[in-house]
Formats: sequence, structure tokens, C-alpha cells
Amino acid sequence: MAQPLVKKDDDRDDEMDYSPFMGIEKGAVLQEARVFNDPQLDARRCSQVITKLLYLLNQGEAFTKVEATEVFFSVTKLFQSKDIGLRRMVYLIIKELSPSADEVIIVTSSLMKDMNSRTDMYRANAIRVLCRITDGTLLTQIERYLKQAIVDKNPVVASAALVSGIHLLQTNPEIVKRWSNEVQEAVQSRAALVQFHALALLHQIRQNDRLAVSKLVTSLTKGSVRSPLAQCLLIRYTSQVIRESGISQTGDRPFYDYLESCLRHKAEMVIFEAARAITELNGVTTRELTPAITVLQLFLSSSKPVLRFAAVRTLNKVAMTHPMAVTNCNIDMESLISDQNRSIATLAITTLLKTGNESSIDRLMKQITNFMSDIADEFKIVVVEAIRSLCLKFPLKYRSLMNFLSNILREEGGFEYKKAIVDSIVILIRDIPDAKEGGLLHLCEFIEDCEFTYLSTQILHFLGNEGPKTSDPSKYIRYIYNRVILENATVRASAVSTLAKFGALVDSLKPRIFVLLKRCLFDSDDEVRDRATLYLNTLGGDGAVVETDEEVKEFLFGSLDVPLTNLETSLKNYEPSEEPFDIYSVPKEVKSQPLAEKKAPGKKPTGLSAPSVAPTSTVDAYERLLSSIPEFASYGKLFKSSAPVELTEAETEYAVNVVKHIFDSHIVFQYNCTNTIPEQLLENVSVIVDASEAEEFSEVASKPLKSLPYDTPGQTFVAFERPEGVPAVGKFSNTLRFIVKEVDPSTGEAEDDGVEDEYQLEDLEVVSADYMLKVGVSNFRNAWESLGADCEKIDEYGLGPMEGLTEAVNAVISLLGMQPCEGTEVVPSNSRSHTCLLSGLYIGNVKVLVRLSFGVGGPKEVAMKLAVRSEDISVSDAIHEIVASG
Repeated sequence: MAQPLVKKDDDRDDEMDYSPFMGIEKGAVLQEARVFNDPQLDARRCSQVITKLLYLLNQGEAFTKVEATEVFFSVTKLFQSKDIGLRRMVYLIIKELSPSADEVIIVTSSLMKDMNSRTDMYRANAIRVLCRITDGTLLTQIERYLKQAIVDKNPVVASAALVSGIHLLQTNPEIVKRWSNEVQEAVQSRAALVQFHALALLHQIRQNDRLAVSKLVTSLTKGSVRSPLAQCLLIRYTSQVIRESGISQTGDRPFYDYLESCLRHKAEMVIFEAARAITELNGVTTRELTPAITVLQLFLSSSKPVLRFAAVRTLNKVAMTHPMAVTNCNIDMESLISDQNRSIATLAITTLLKTGNESSIDRLMKQITNFMSDIADEFKIVVVEAIRSLCLKFPLKYRSLMNFLSNILREEGGFEYKKAIVDSIVILIRDIPDAKEGGLLHLCEFIEDCEFTYLSTQILHFLGNEGPKTSDPSKYIRYIYNRVILENATVRASAVSTLAKFGALVDSLKPRIFVLLKRCLFDSDDEVRDRATLYLNTLGGDGAVVETDEEVKEFLFGSLDVPLTNLETSLKNYEPSEEPFDIYSVPKEVKSQPLAEKKAPGKKPTGLSAPSVAPTSTVDAYERLLSSIPEFASYGKLFKSSAPVELTEAETEYAVNVVKHIFDSHIVFQYNCTNTIPEQLLENVSVIVDASEAEEFSEVASKPLKSLPYDTPGQTFVAFERPEGVPAVGKFSNTLRFIVKEVDPSTGEAEDDGVEDEYQLEDLEVVSADYMLKVGVSNFRNAWESLGADCEKIDEYGLGPMEGLTEAVNAVISLLGMQPCEGTEVVPSNSRSHTCLLSGLYIGNVKVLVRLSFGVGGPKEVAMKLAVRSEDISVSDAIHEIVASG
């Protein structure tokens, strides 16, 4: 039977796969390149061969030095052709081949000839190529021609010279800076593109001089810029000057009037750029925003999709910080929900969710439902996050919003989309108590048909923490046990742990939980069987003596006190023996590094070398080292060792850094020294420490270094006593003292006599953060609640003027030396408030948790509320004292 004919145009797959360059091989193309040597040049064929060569180069095909040189020399012969199209291809291939300095000379004369040609296209392209392949020496020879080209009457030539100047500024800035007068003249050009490129180059030349940039903006804002592109660029530079200068004493913002005048420009791109610049000003007021919002509102009803998209995206950002300023645009944005462009519709709906009031929620939700199926997952995530924010803003509307989230959770979608929905429901359950039971049931129904293992385990973990606290915990057991029957091993293991949590908190459910856990003892996966055995034993389901309720709850719900990475390392290093594994031996430092630390380039490594045995944590190695020294053996268990602090500059004759070792009532300074002079041997090396600015410390011991040969790290120690339980701080001056002996380079023998010498080191400070160990917690909320409010202390502080919340957060974290939890050290952009969670272990092994709430008050004024919980009220007081004095 004859097959029906199919048109090639209708076959989309063939169209996508077809390429005119398919099957091109480098060897064959290089053979074809011999056509460049023909006495009678075929311009069309030569252009085709160059096209293939360019294709190979852009696909990453590597040409050997010989191949590239042969092609380059062959191409240079094409300058004899008068064909304009071929000449343009020649320029392209020369730029791509990037010939070496000795090869460049071959084409320099031809390019310089073209640069002075009467054909403007030759001149423009020759300038681009010469500036791309030339070096500083040749550049000085052609500088005169480039200056002339910048002020050339032909805009193509002038633009080529200006763009080349922008590229050359990276490699030969001194030469390009000499062109300022010509560039200044080009800024006054009537050609739009020339003015744009000239302004860009002039700003780059002056960008490191704030005063020069300010003068440039002042002169140009008076109306000499005609090109819309250049005007957009000038608006950006003006915004930069405004950011750096701030608000004047009279309360006015410099150049704001210029930005406002640009809102009345005839070019749409200039109007939008000015509106966007006004909305992004630091500390912008509603009065300043109003004209920009009015212009953007007009763009919302434009017939051009790009203008509608630009306007609604800008308004979406403004709504995050000034929702009330955007409410006037709500009617226009509601009409965009049905826009054919789904990106515009998504931004419109999310902006409305941020600016809408409680009465408009139900209407908006109906409109969202209609178009959710038509947009991509990345836009759906934006909608979900907006709905979450709206629900937290209007908690009484949680039912309709939660129902919407649960409905879209059951629909098709990728992992990130489903994760965003689950995370939103979890946050709503935590923050809106009335939503807990309904939200948990929605999550239970979702895991009945969830294809993502990660989300199933996350929901089961959350269900185990929150489910037992509901009015009827038994209704969740069916959903959990279904996972044991139907899911993969990872989810089954998680379900077993969740069942155990219900058994621990709900006594009436214990017999039923025991029956279900005993069934899990016959599971095919050893992890599931081990967990079931463990929990039966812990809860007393196997007839064994059960632990106390508090111990069981701490085991099931308590946070892990040690970082998982450290626990994993310690388990790998554990050698099976009669000694059981001791979890208290796992180091609590957040980062477990090998001791062979990476040093700055050119600097010799100092301090201990890495042990040859299996890798161990830094603290373990330091503790073994210090306990082996008799003078320090009686100081007890090492609490913390700091990161090395450099006391010398790089590339000096002696490299010294210090590690601070903190004990309960002592502090030991370990000075790691390296001699970088081959002709010297240092003996009796010690550090003289002046503690006159650290009155609470008294020196009790020191251990000098007998000998310090060239390039061999060594250590000298000084120990101080301090009051126990007091976080004493102070500054220490350090002087390296030693006997230097000359070394004979030929024999390597040192002279018998030496000279006593000293070398001044940088000062060293002991700060409050040295008494705090960074220890993370896996679940901050549970850890916070487990500490209770008995040892809680709350106070408020004014942090004064700061650049932003990020600076404030980093300053407090650095001051306290604690571990940020749950990624709260990152402040969202444009945020005016932020909460940061910190955890740590204070000297004396006292667990400390801190909740920091930041807010921006007046201009750049940052206020902070500090809540501290610990196991000892005196430690909570100490944390507040650190912040108050810091």
C-alpha cells in the first residue's frame, strides 16, 4: 500500500534537527580552505568556507597552532579581493583566530590601509579588528587615527571607535583615558548610537572618581542628551549618584527633578527607565512615588505587550514595600488577569494579591483558578508564594486560601512547584492555629498519591511533630501506616518514625502503635526493621524496661547537638572494638577541617601539619597536642580553638599566625611560626606578650621553640589564667624574640655564634565571640520550646545608622560568634524587617539560643529586639551585656 506523502514543512522534528552545518569535519574544512590560495578567487565559495571555519571555532573545535597559523596566512591573501561581503567575513575570521603578536604584523598594514579607506564599512570594521588583536605598542601608533575616528562624521565609524575604546579600557586604560576630549565631543553628536556609546565610554573613564561622575551627570541633565538610549544610560548614572549622595539637609533629593522630568519624555523607554529609577530609590516616599506610579498605570493599558509587562513587573516590586501606593492601579491590573501573555497575567495577579483587601480575596481566587492550568510551574510558584503572604496578612481567610492550595496540590506539577505548595501549607499551619487540623488532613491526602520521596518524608516528619497535639490524633494513623505498606524504603522508614512519635505522646494510641510497629519488624528493608526494633524498645513495646517519658520525648523530638557532617566523619573513623561509640566525642564545631589549611598564595604554611592517619577534626588534634605538653595538661578539657589569626603580612621574612585555645579558666595562645629566609636559623624562639590592656589575664606559663630552620613550621606557646566563668576580653601586644644564626648555603651548617633579635608582630584581641562555640540545631522551634521561658531574657536595642539590614545582621552574628540557623542570616532584598535565629554553646557547655528581630526605623536607623534562652539565666544576661557593650 502506498504511503501518504508528507510535506517537509509539516515535519517539525526534521526541521528542528536539520542544520546546514551537520556533519562538518575540521579536516575537510581545512582542505577546502586551500581555495584561499587560488589565483582566481571565488568570493562566494571563500565566504562559505570562512562561514564553516567560524562555525567550528564557535562550537569549541580546537585548532592546533600549526592549523591556526596556516588558516590565518591563507586568509590574509583574501585582502586582494574587492568583494565587500568577503572582506567582512575576513574581518570576522581574523578576530576569531586571535593571531599571536608576531603574526599580527602580517595584517597590520592591510588593516591600517582599510582604516584610512574611503569605504566607511571598511574603516569601521578595520578599527574593530585592529583594537581586538593589537597590543599596547601598536596601539600607540594608531592612537591618532582612533581619535580622529571618534569624531568622524560617519556614525558607524565613530561608534566602532567608541566601542573599541570600551573594550580597550580593560587592557590599556592609560591610553584610552587620553581620549577624553574627543569622547566629550562625541557626546554632543546628533547620531543616537554615537551619543550612547560616547556616554558609556566617558562614564567608564571617570567611574572611579565620584566627583567627576557627579559633574558629568550635572552637566548632561541640563538637556544636551537627545538620544533615547543615551538618556536611559544617563538616568542609570543619575540613580547611582543619588544613591551615593543621599538626601540633602533640606530633605530634598538631588536630581529627583530631572528623573521626574524624564517621565514626560516622548520616548517610552526613557519614561519607563525614569519610573523604574524612582521606584528603586533608597527610602523613597509616597510623594516621590506618585508620578512614577501614574506613568506605569498608563503603560498597563498599552497595546504593546512589552510595555504592559515592564509596568506590571515594576509595580509588583513596588508592592512589596509600598502596597498602598499601588492600590490605585488595581482596576487596571484586574483587566490584565485575562491577558494573552501569561507572564503579564501572573505578575498582575500576584501584585493584586499583595495590594488587595480582605473583601476582594474571594473574587481574585476565582480568577486565579481559571488560569493556573495555562501557566508554567515557575509562574505558579510565584502565585503560591503570593497566596501564602496574603493568608498570613488576612488569617480569617485561611479556609478559602487553604482549600485553593490543597486543590492545586492534587493537580499535575513538578517537584519545585509541589514543594512550594507544601512549604506554604506548613507555614500556615504553624502561624495560624485554626488552620492546623484542616491543613494536616490536606497533607495526608496529598501523600496518598505523592510521587516525590522528599516531600513524603518532609510531610511525615511534620505530621509526627504536629499530629499528636491535635484533638483527634487517631485519624492520621491510617494515612501514615498506608505509607508503610505502599511506599519505597525511605518513606517506610520515615513513616515508622512518625508512628513512634504518636506512640510517645498519645498514651491511648500506644497499643495500636505497638501492633503496627511489630508488623514492621518483618519488612524487607533493614533500615525499616532497625527503626521499628529501636522504637519498640524505647517505648516499651517489647516488654523491656521503658525509659522515662521525658527521655523518650527528648530522644524522638530533641534536636541533634552535633552537626551531621561531624557525626558522619566520626562514625567513618570509628574502629570496631569493645569500646562503644561515644556520641559525646563528636566535635561540635560546625566546620570540621583538616589541619593542613590552605594558605594564601606565596605564603609558607605554618602550624601543625596534617596527620598521616585518617582525617580528624581540628579540635581533636589541638586537644591531643595541648594535653601532651606538661605545662597545659592540668587545664582540663579544651572548649574551643579559634581559626588562625595572621600576625604578619604576606611575603615577610617571618610568617606567624596564632590560634586561641579556650579552657574553663585558662587561655593558651599557640603561635605558629615559619622562617622564610634560607640563610638563617632561628633558635630559642619565643613570643613576648604584653597584657597591659588585658587586666583580667595573668601569664602563667610559656613554652619556647628551641630551633626554627628554614621552611619548617614550629610552635611556641604562652598561657594566661583568667577568672573562671567570666568572658574576659582584652588586647595583647606581641613581639617575636629569637637568636638568629647565619647558615652557610654550600654546607647547610649554621654558625656557632648568633645574634639576639626581635620582630614586632600585630596585636591580638580576645573578644566575646571567642567564648561561644558555633553549634547548629536541626529544628530551632523545637529547641527553643524545649529550653522554656525560665531562663529567657528580652530587651530592645538601637543599632544606629547602617547601610541596611544585611549589615546589621552580619554585625550582630560576628559580635556573638553564634551559628545562624535555617538560612536566616540571608536578608531578602528591599526587606524592612527581618528575623534571624542563632544557636551556640557558651563557655561551660551551656546551650544558648537567640532570636533577633530587626526593623528599619528612620533614615537608615536600625532597631533590634533580642530574645535569649539558655540553660542558665546568668548566660542569658551575659549575652545581653555583650550586645549592650558591643
